[in-house]
Amino acid sequence: MSTIPTVGSTSRTSDAWEDGAVDPDFKPLTHEEALQWRRSQPALSAWRLVGVQVLVGLVTGMLGWLFTRSVPVASSVLYGAASVVIPTALMAWGMTSSALSRRSAGHVISMFMSFVLWEGVKILLAVAMLWSAPRIVPDLNWLALVAGLVIVLKVYWFGFWIQTRR
Repeated sequence: MSTIPTVGSTSRTSDAWEDGAVDPDFKPLTHEEALQWRRSQPALSAWRLVGVQVLVGLVTGMLGWLFTRSVPVASSVLYGAASVVIPTALMAWGMTSSALSRRSAGHVISMFMSFVLWEGVKILLAVAMLWSAPRIVPDLNWLALVAGLVIVLKVYWFGFWIQTRR
């Protein structure tokens, strides 16, 4: 068991979790090995995610209409799906195509701040869309809206799971 040295002590502990401790089995990759590993990893595309969300939202809306034969249910499901898809598409555009994304390319801190900014915009837009739903969707069915929203949100998890299985 390792002991913690007192404040001001110059003694060093031999803890395996200590900063700078080297794992004897660790072998750093060469430049070529790192490039090969990078090529073998699946490319994650924000636009592919948006496309799958649109497809899942449309299918869910169609299934809502087929099971209930109710236009308000179908439109509520579609609006719930749109409350996820539209903010996600705006964030994908902001992270990949905007002038801000081009300026921050290659700068880790700038990319992180861009991500935080666009994630905030995405959340605010989603909340605004949900708040305005009763005024936009005639005969709004909240249960159908939440079902459409949750099903399309699950695309994130299934997309991540599918990408890692490749």
